[in-house]
Amino acid sequence: MAKVSKMKLVDAHIHLSDAEYAQIVDELVLEAKNSGVVALVSNSMDFDTSLKSVKLAEKYSSLVYAALGIHPWNVNVLKENELEDTLKLIFEQSQRKAIVAIGEIGLDYKYEAIWDKQLMVFDKMLRAAEKTSLPVIIHSRGTTAQIVDMLPSYNLKRVLLHWFSHPLSALNKALTHGYFITEGPPVAYSPGIREVVKRVPLTSFLTETDGPVTYRKPPYNGKITKPSFINTVVEAVAAIKNMPITDVAEQIARNFEVFFDIKLN
Repeated sequence: MAKVSKMKLVDAHIHLSDAEYAQIVDELVLEAKNSGVVALVSNSMDFDTSLKSVKLAEKYSSLVYAALGIHPWNVNVLKENELEDTLKLIFEQSQRKAIVAIGEIGLDYKYEAIWDKQLMVFDKMLRAAEKTSLPVIIHSRGTTAQIVDMLPSYNLKRVLLHWFSHPLSALNKALTHGYFITEGPPVAYSPGIREVVKRVPLTSFLTETDGPVTYRKPPYNGKITKPSFINTVVEAVAAIKNMPITDVAEQIARNFEVFFDIKLN
């Protein structure tokens, strides 16, 4: 069997601009290259991390790509003009090859107290996606069914539902709409995530780590999350799909190229 490290692996969702990674980005990028990861999408949380994601994409061109946006967790702590500044940055950067998506954006049920503000920011981000024709990377904790019902009212080029967990009824609807699904390290141990992977056609699937989120269960055991974890994710997906690892990795790489409209090295 071919080694996973010899294949083109992709991390479609990592927060490389997070402060937790600030001192070790060079190390993470080098390890990613050495483990066969050929592309990372640095998702943003706010204006500051959006700027940092742009700079990372410039520094590590053809390996790191940027997704810009405001996460629903940050909606309640937006600085004055931060929404406008982030939208301006998206429009300024949208024609550059290194900017491949608007993300991470969405809705989160744990922040119901600011629901109207969440909806307002999400709408602005989706309207920006319409105007720029950039794909969107969606956070939907506890709100997936609602978001899947909302999105068809927008003219979106492509939609990625990040870390999809439930409900399965919304999964079927999302797949019918042509949306993509990402899963990460929990595919190695979570029965729920493994069931999602089982149901998603491989042609609609992408891999992620969502670092610096840490995973306490084996085989990760609370270690700092790195792009090299994609090796384990692909192996787990191949086992679930009962397919050769090489075939799984190749299809996911093709999906990445299609979704983000880039050619992998």
